Amino acid sequence: MTEARGPAGRSGEAHARYAPGTPCWVSLMVHGMATTQEFYGALFGWEFRPGPRQLGPYVRALLDGREVASIGQLPPDRHLPIAWTPYLATADADRTADTVRLCGGTIGVGPLDADEAGRLAIGSDPSGAVFGVWQAAAHSGTAVTGMPGTPVWNELLTFETVGVAKFYESVFGYEEEPVVSADFDYVTLLVDGRPVAAIHGVGNTLPRDRGPHWVTYFEVDDLEETLSRVVDLGGQIISPARDSERGRVATVACPEGARFSLLRPDRRVPRG
Repeated sequence: MTEARGPAGRSGEAHARYAPGTPCWVSLMVHGMATTQEFYGALFGWEFRPGPRQLGPYVRALLDGREVASIGQLPPDRHLPIAWTPYLATADADRTADTVRLCGGTIGVGPLDADEAGRLAIGSDPSGAVFGVWQAAAHSGTAVTGMPGTPVWNELLTFETVGVAKFYESVFGYEEEPVVSADFDYVTLLVDGRPVAAIHGVGNTLPRDRGPHWVTYFEVDDLEETLSRVVDLGGQIISPARDSERGRVATVACPEGARFSLLRPDRRVPRG
């Protein structure tokens, strides 16, 4: 098992803790906190409450009273790419940060404490894709999954999988399950035999203005209706609805430009 589960929620699965290497949280840093909360609140039904004080203007998003994600404020003079960042669970953030550096990655923030919630670091892999590291204390991570408005999958888009997959395997101990295909460069990352994330090598089709980056997928019940709502709320459709191995999916962007995917899962596919 990749995580110890708490009692099942009324309409989702509650989590007690996440095994090391498992994506356990997602966070977004933006310039317009109020408008961003309005967008995601209307899109997913999220409510918000203040987060750890050390992280500055920062809120946690709640669904039915349970934490699912967070949104923070970028300083006005920081012009960084606006993107959702997945956090990967670890038992020791400091040791993981050291391993990231030893394996050719970088650590840009931390490790540092977030009140009593836990300890975090933010780094990037050798290709430049940004990810977080989370050592849980009072806050174990996303408190519920398996319902609309919750993260359901995370996938790294990069140039090619071979070297980058070795980095994540070395840092987090993943097993790898590559797709054997001459024209599809894709590796699923496993923890204890369970798929938790993936790496997709897309070569020169990677957007030049983005570079390698992680994409968070949020679950929805009705993909077409949600896409219509994205546009009505001031967002943008980047990639229209299509069928995939995990279900029906589309890629969109919020008004601040953060890209993410919407997934109506195929219930026959094992959850990541």
